[in-house]
Amino acid sequence: MVTVLTDVRRARHIAEQVPDPELPMLTLADLGVLREVSLGPDGTVVASLTPTYSGCPAMAEMRAGVAARLKDAGYARVEIRTVLDPPWSSDWITPTGRRKLAEHGIAPPGAAPRRTAGPVPLVLNPTRRTVPCPRCGSVDTEETSRFAATSCKALWRCRACLEPFEYVKEI
Repeated sequence: MVTVLTDVRRARHIAEQVPDPELPMLTLADLGVLREVSLGPDGTVVASLTPTYSGCPAMAEMRAGVAARLKDAGYARVEIRTVLDPPWSSDWITPTGRRKLAEHGIAPPGAAPRRTAGPVPLVLNPTRRTVPCPRCGSVDTEETSRFAATSCKALWRCRACLEPFEYVKEI
């Protein structure tokens, strides 16, 4: 017998497998973008996603990917919601996600700075002074560009092994 709880768990498991369109080695669950999966009173599967940045160009692909996987699994009614509060934090990347990033030559973020409630201060300094090289582990690295292929990443170079690498910024 399929219970509502079993059905929600199945739907969540399916949604958790959807890869991120910009970092395909990660699932939306690894990235911390998949917030919640629930079942509405009419049987609609509701999946909630939080973008890494407001205006994230990959949100349309994320929404379509989750909806397609759930529909392919037999869920006739699917609703994808965008949740902006609380905003996404790089702290939501799972340990598995951080490991996968490093395995693919992308430096995972450190912990985001802790802030008190209220306005967010404008800080013009880099949020992190050293980023270990995901290839050799050296901390003798330098930022070469604050922006990379996506707005959530920066470009760095290792002075020890001379390899360039991307770095997921803390938020």
